[in-house]
Amino acid sequence: MKRDSRFPELYLILVTALMYLPILVVMVYSFNQSKISSVWSGLSLRWYADLLRDRTIGAALLNSLLLGTLSSLAAAVIGTLGAIGTVRTGFRGKGAMEVLATLPMMTPEIILGMIFLAFFSLIGLPFGMTTLVISHTAFCIPYVFMQVKARLVGMDKSYEEAARDLGASRARAFLDITLPLVFPAVLSGMLLSFAMSFDDVIVSVFVTGVDVNTLPILIYTQLKTGVTPKINALCSLMFLATLVLVLLSSLAGRWGKRKKK
Repeated sequence: MKRDSRFPELYLILVTALMYLPILVVMVYSFNQSKISSVWSGLSLRWYADLLRDRTIGAALLNSLLLGTLSSLAAAVIGTLGAIGTVRTGFRGKGAMEVLATLPMMTPEIILGMIFLAFFSLIGLPFGMTTLVISHTAFCIPYVFMQVKARLVGMDKSYEEAARDLGASRARAFLDITLPLVFPAVLSGMLLSFAMSFDDVIVSVFVTGVDVNTLPILIYTQLKTGVTPKINALCSLMFLATLVLVLLSSLAGRWGKRKKK
């Protein structure tokens, strides 16, 4: 009995449609001229123009960009050093450390948010940009850690050993040999971390302060009063920005593979 060879293709098309059709509808209605999202009255760019004039959204965007930048940079440093430490050393608790390093990525965000809320309240740290950066760095580290770890596992150790034999110090060998080889993986992890931080809502709601508002939180609060074409336009731009970051992360990963060959 022959199987239908078209089933995988049909299944892929169905899953893709279920995932991206709602996004496509939101993007189409972001060009709706009417103030009511459910009523189509023609094409217009008025809502995108309103976004450029909205100072509240502009301030929230700057906060999100700053938060994503600081979090991804901190995650890049910590994740890279952690990956090098676990790959280059053979201590007994290596496996447990690898699990702990990736645990924030597997933990539900609402649990992470509650943990950070309790922790910051316990130590008396004021809620604001500082708590946001610490929290986002914590759940961004695994993305860098896994990328760099995979790169180091497949990297020939003889390059670094040859540099050491020629008189280079451990730090010089790392800066001149190891870091350039793992940099594509670091860049890929940073871009992915930035995308995760830029889009986060759940953790941010728990740890943000009254004076700091990020773009996803602003969208979440405005959705309570109803969906407007302006929100559709903002969501469309955020989706496109995230898509660009993910594509750049993928390109950085492929660049690292070609560099390895």
